[in-house]
Amino acid sequence: MNIKVAIFEDNKSLRTGLYQLINGSNGFECVGAYPDCSDIVQHINSIKPDVLLMDIGMPGISGIEAVQIVKNKFPEIKILMQTIFEDTEKIFQSVCAGASGYILKNTSPARILEAIRETVEGGAPMSPSIASKVLKIVQDSSSPIPINSFHLSEREKEILACLVKGMSYKLIADNCFISLDTVRGHIRSIYEKLHVNSKSEAVVKAIKGKIV
Repeated sequence: MNIKVAIFEDNKSLRTGLYQLINGSNGFECVGAYPDCSDIVQHINSIKPDVLLMDIGMPGISGIEAVQIVKNKFPEIKILMQTIFEDTEKIFQSVCAGASGYILKNTSPARILEAIRETVEGGAPMSPSIASKVLKIVQDSSSPIPINSFHLSEREKEILACLVKGMSYKLIADNCFISLDTVRGHIRSIYEKLHVNSKSEAVVKAIKGKIV
């Protein structure tokens, strides 16, 4: 079954390029491509995408505002943010709003497709430079969570540490010498114990709580 992707991007040439990339790749289908988020709820109700590829700097309703709207109405839909700027404030706002991942627009086509698939599978891809900024944001936070309050196993802590480093599920599997299915099972357990729904939230709690 194809992964259904909706694009929200105000740059026409980039929007067209992403549309062609997604529709021209096996296992993917672009079900809609829009220049703004003014009718995003109606669009989603109509096309029923699995994941949104969202420009953070949209005209009118911003990408961050759109994330908040979508997660409120359609909490099951995954959102992968794209930007040309490594803006620390906007990164943090996107994570807090519920974005699943955050990649730069100069990301290679192959990596964009990989990031979309990873997002749908429950991961949260981040460009390495963005992942480092997320870590800095959290490390600078002044409201720590009590240490070791989530009863994670040693293996779960090991996998959580890999998530904090921005590693993909496949890299975690290779690093820990376990299968992808085992990784997914551990991550589901981690999310349950941390009371979170995304990798971004797990990373925030991991660092604020000094778990890893």
